[in-house]
Amino acid sequence: MRTKLAEAFPKFARDPQVYCCIIQSASDRAFSAGGDVREIVAMARQDLPAARQAFREEYSLNWLHECFSKPTVSLIDGAVMGSGVGISLFGTHRVAGERYRFAMPETAIGLFPDVGVSWALARMPNSIGMYLGLTGRTIGAADAYALGLLTHCIPAARFDEIRQALADTWPVDTVLDDRHVDPGPGELAPLETTIAHCFSAPTVEEIIARLQVVGGDHRAWAGEVADELATRSPLSLKITHRHIRDAAALDLRQTLAIDYRLACRFLEGADFYEGVRAVLIDKDGRARWNPHRLEDVSDVMVDDYFASLGESELILLTRQQMQAARV
Repeated sequence: MRTKLAEAFPKFARDPQVYCCIIQSASDRAFSAGGDVREIVAMARQDLPAARQAFREEYSLNWLHECFSKPTVSLIDGAVMGSGVGISLFGTHRVAGERYRFAMPETAIGLFPDVGVSWALARMPNSIGMYLGLTGRTIGAADAYALGLLTHCIPAARFDEIRQALADTWPVDTVLDDRHVDPGPGELAPLETTIAHCFSAPTVEEIIARLQVVGGDHRAWAGEVADELATRSPLSLKITHRHIRDAAALDLRQTLAIDYRLACRFLEGADFYEGVRAVLIDKDGRARWNPHRLEDVSDVMVDDYFASLGESELILLTRQQMQAARV
């Protein structure tokens, strides 16, 4: 799919008969539950450069989609995670059906939220992006709409109708605006103050410390979140915390370049392989992280992950260059 989309966007950009592009899953169960990281792990064990190339192509596609010169309408019903977020998050219009569920659960498998999503997480209010990035918890359409991940909420039963209207070259905004249904308040709304207090902390250790002393109605919730974070890769948590924090000052192009640095470094480490084993292969849920404690993940170790790759850096054309190339 990655290759097909990378070929399609430039072709459609130059085709005067193409008015807009619709992206929709062929499955009625999910938009995309992400790429098969088991395949990436198996590939990396046999051919590390090939695994690096897979990440390079994926992040390049994310940027290509963002810079595409025509409207794109992602029709999303069901789960959207990992690389599926990268396919649907960018572009002009993101439409959710009633079964929409978003998550970036990479810290559970010893990785980090990639595909440029840290750029979006960094811009969410009340440190909700930090909460979602570190925990990998799932949210529905109402929360995603409020946070700007979606542009419209429309019952999935009307997706065929949308496709037909767009095929008849009706204006995209009119087609979608006329069918949009306000999803109302999300599940995170009552928790926003607590999330803001806990997840605005300057370190992961302090985030957990704040969660552990939350009282009142949110005490049980905070305890569950703290317990979940204790099961995540300590290295992934610290890398993710810094990446989201730093992405607030970056544009998407720069964020994707950092994503590639981090992905290459995780491919060279141990936690990604161990996390995939524990969660997706053996499914014993007993990952042996290295380091296994947050306090053992030093600032120097984190700095090394963010260091330049030199000649191997992911170099993406600027938006202006992409537009000049008519993609």
